[in-house]
Amino acid sequence: MPAPDLVTAELTLTGRITTASNATFLGSIGDAAVVYKPIAGEQPLWDFPDGCLAHREVAAYRVSQALGWNIVPRTWLRDGPFGEGMVQLWQETDPEQDAVDLVAADDVPDAGWKEVLQGRDDDGRIVALIHEDTPALRRMAVFDVVVNNADRKGDHILAMADGHRYGVDHGLTFHSEHKLRTVLWGWIGEELSAEELEGIDRILTGLEGELGSQLAKLLTAEEIASLAARCVRLRSAGRFPAPSGQMPAAPWPLF
Repeated sequence: MPAPDLVTAELTLTGRITTASNATFLGSIGDAAVVYKPIAGEQPLWDFPDGCLAHREVAAYRVSQALGWNIVPRTWLRDGPFGEGMVQLWQETDPEQDAVDLVAADDVPDAGWKEVLQGRDDDGRIVALIHEDTPALRRMAVFDVVVNNADRKGDHILAMADGHRYGVDHGLTFHSEHKLRTVLWGWIGEELSAEELEGIDRILTGLEGELGSQLAKLLTAEEIASLAARCVRLRSAGRFPAPSGQMPAAPWPLF
């Protein structure tokens, strides 16, 4: 039996993710499990235009594809039970793996991890926010800088059994003003690798062709110009940036 057309075949809802700030549903299209976020269920935000979060999620997928790093699961716009929205292929994570974690400050591993910040838990104990020091997370950090991700929480990083890491929840991206808020600050000042620089180059090249045409249907001209400017700045600096501006550098909550 042929696979269903993910854009036109019936989308059936199977549940709702009640912890999400916007209406978010689990569903299926044939045998494919998906996440569905209808535009009608998006909550208004003071710093992002209304009714555009789904488009930004799809734009993030397009940039991920241009990078060639498979950071964002397949994501597209289509109609659903509550109208047009973003649909994304569901990813089954490995419950035994955590790419980002909170540990006691004196339990930070000596190798393989980066410490981002310290604080106190509800019992007054000093804890550290840490994340993996892996090529997969480095690539995701580059991606977040490029798309200006304002909400990279720890739980927005999906740890797969094979070691791959997906990033999800990209509605708060592509603002023309600096909005970067992330838990992935472990490489501040470190040089970008040749692979990472080549990925940025692929975006800049793509913006002159197919990627630019795709994003023009999803973002404003100003937002696309800002995307290009961020790529140029990051490519020129050749290093992971440090936090800047007046906004908090990390999202809250962290997870």
